[in-house]
Amino acid sequence: MDTNIPINSVHLLRTRSRWRRSFWRRFVKKERQTQQPEREPAMTNALLIENATIITMDPDRRIIERGHILIENGRIAAIGEEDYAGDRQAERIEAAGMVAMPGLIDTHAHAGHMLTKGLGSVAEDWMSVTGRIYATATDPEFWAAEAALSAVERIKCGTTTAALLFGGGPDIMRSEAPEAAEAHLASVAAMGVREVLALGPNRPGQRHVYRHYTSTAHDDIVVSPDRQIDVATELVDAWAGRDDHLQVVFSLPVFDEQELRDETVYRIACEVRDRARERSGLLVQDGHRDGSIAANDARLGLFDERSLLAHCIDLTEADRAVLKRTGAKVAHNPSALMSVYGRCPAPELMEDGITVALGTDAAAPDRPFDMFRNLFQAHRYHARHFADDAVLPPQRLLEMATIEGARALMMEDELGSLEAGKRADILLMNMRQPHLWPPHDPVQRLARFANGADVDTTIVGGRILMRGRRLVAQDEDAILDRALRAFHLAIARAGLSART
Repeated sequence: MDTNIPINSVHLLRTRSRWRRSFWRRFVKKERQTQQPEREPAMTNALLIENATIITMDPDRRIIERGHILIENGRIAAIGEEDYAGDRQAERIEAAGMVAMPGLIDTHAHAGHMLTKGLGSVAEDWMSVTGRIYATATDPEFWAAEAALSAVERIKCGTTTAALLFGGGPDIMRSEAPEAAEAHLASVAAMGVREVLALGPNRPGQRHVYRHYTSTAHDDIVVSPDRQIDVATELVDAWAGRDDHLQVVFSLPVFDEQELRDETVYRIACEVRDRARERSGLLVQDGHRDGSIAANDARLGLFDERSLLAHCIDLTEADRAVLKRTGAKVAHNPSALMSVYGRCPAPELMEDGITVALGTDAAAPDRPFDMFRNLFQAHRYHARHFADDAVLPPQRLLEMATIEGARALMMEDELGSLEAGKRADILLMNMRQPHLWPPHDPVQRLARFANGADVDTTIVGGRILMRGRRLVAQDEDAILDRALRAFHLAIARAGLSART
């Protein structure tokens, strides 16, 4: 690839104009035809779940042994013990033998990773290959097909809300133009799950060249952080209030103390910080460790209650003090590579009153989107450190994946627990299985023994997305086939066919 091609401003302006005129006509129509061949996801004005064991995660952490949940217009209208006493006509779901619980919330993942699994023998190799694919081999169809595949795994594992970085961390963010992100968002919207998509600039100081494809040719462009900030701002503004399932927010690379002395780095960080605060949105960062939180606080005053910081390993006392003072939230990823390289002191942070939620770090190179596996991994990770299996008891683990996840995303008034008035994001877990038997202490069984395959029914905003382990209004085989076509095309473009 020729890395001496300058930015073609005319090309970028024409690209933006074409996108504004035709994106929704092309991509949204395609998503509806590809992923919803028969009908919209099932949604009635009223839905009644009956005879479930209900783990509410409400302030009292109530567990209702046999109860009902009435859903009206996408929200929980009533929840209580025994049979519903009202006369409301509703579609009924018999949930005897099941646990009803809040949908799981994954507070840190990455878009794109579903189609890079198995492409590296070790982490460093995988990161190199993934960066090559993202920068030189993808088009909007890749991002749309990958998003649908990602949403299917989340639905089937019970994750109703996820926060994703758009690309491979701080160095290959696909924010040089809006088309890829718009294709991703249209695909997620068609699938019906909730998502917070974070995007922003790459790390300054490196020369990033991305390849844009047309039906017959391609252009190589040099990507600047300033251009990426402008595109991110355009997308944040365009999606504000457009879809109550989707948000677009800013991301910013993590800079250490030495990097922050560079005036370009300082200017870019301030610009992203200010644009995020002007819009009262989240600011997401991936990879804090070993003094970086304190350094960014001292140089930028970067953090407040809308800061979501992923990994946070090997923190200093100064780092922890900043988290406690500013109200910044932590996304702990116990299955991630960063948790191999260092330790996030999640239990200690929670003792300090800091919000700590769970994330998967996405479905590659060596982990799935299954949040239940992360519940188990989080317990073992910290129990081994302290040589004490009382660390992170089951109730605490479920909190990290539900109400604390909602709090980390500033959504605790809407999501994360089953309470009247909140949005109806609900899982029905099939508990009548050998590995979840006998029927005693449902919280412990879910936190210690369950996995994503135990999710029977997934409901988001009152819409039934999956029932009886089958997607309600999506053709799963078509989504798999579409993703495979996008994968093979990207592999060929990247010159990686020998790896498959």
